[in-house]
Amino acid sequence: MYAVISTGGKQYKVQEGDRIRVEKIKQDKGDEVIFEDVLLVGEEGKEYSLGTPVVETAKVRARVLRQLRGRKIIVFKMKRRKGYRKKMGHRQYLTELIITGIEVGKEA
Repeated sequence: MYAVISTGGKQYKVQEGDRIRVEKIKQDKGDEVIFEDVLLVGEEGKEYSLGTPVVETAKVRARVLRQLRGRKIIVFKMKRRKGYRKKMGHRQYLTELIITGIEVGKEA
């Protein structure tokens, strides 16, 4: 079974046991996170449930593995013929999660 969740302005296709990195969530290591913004739930080769905009009866549970920072992104700005150059770097704060379960049902 797989699901498409939305967090941090991005969408992720996840299955149970997947490890994903999402934008920082304010949780401690080992805490459980429940995603209720589930956009789609389905199984390979079978029908799927598509939400409008979310599937009301679906939840995805995950556990926080660690808080980390991503790779450095170089931001370089320049205006030609003006002598203006500016070089900056950026490292995004991330949270690594492991998906522990996908629940679908009336009480999920």
